Amino acid sequence: MDLRRRIRDVPDFPAEGVLFRDITPLLADPLAFRYVVDELCVHAARRDASAIVAIESRGFVFGAAMADRMRLPLVPVRKPGKLPAARMSIEYSLEYGESQLDIHEDALDAGKRAYIVDDLLATGGTAAAAAKLVELARGEVVGLGFVIELEALDGRARIGGYDALSLVRY
Repeated sequence: MDLRRRIRDVPDFPAEGVLFRDITPLLADPLAFRYVVDELCVHAARRDASAIVAIESRGFVFGAAMADRMRLPLVPVRKPGKLPAARMSIEYSLEYGESQLDIHEDALDAGKRAYIVDDLLATGGTAAAAAKLVELARGEVVGLGFVIELEALDGRARIGGYDALSLVRY
């Protein structure tokens, strides 16, 4: 399936000089959405995932569908101030500055095989932070899945040796 046709380029968003890859058209196409979820589920299943860890916010869209389809727990990784119970946090660098991610302290049982999902791999900062949070929560990162990868930003270098799947590369 040609996913590129279902990803819209938006110049100068969210900042001047940035070319934003908008997945809204992909989400509006049920066959394309199903294809993406299917491919991510196959990758997660091959890694014997026992939990889906979804990164806020667009990772939630794909992660929730994956968790439902695979009958696995969904673990949200959130931006600061969004989780109501005891949580762990990690600060990290973004393409546009600094940020923080949180996970509930009781989100994963020790040794849970976590598959991390997000819509986009850019510099790898968010994905690397999510992986560290999974490990702090006593889980094991078995793979990562992305709809889009911006290869020029070399995010794979930042996520190290983790097994990662990207469905569309720019």
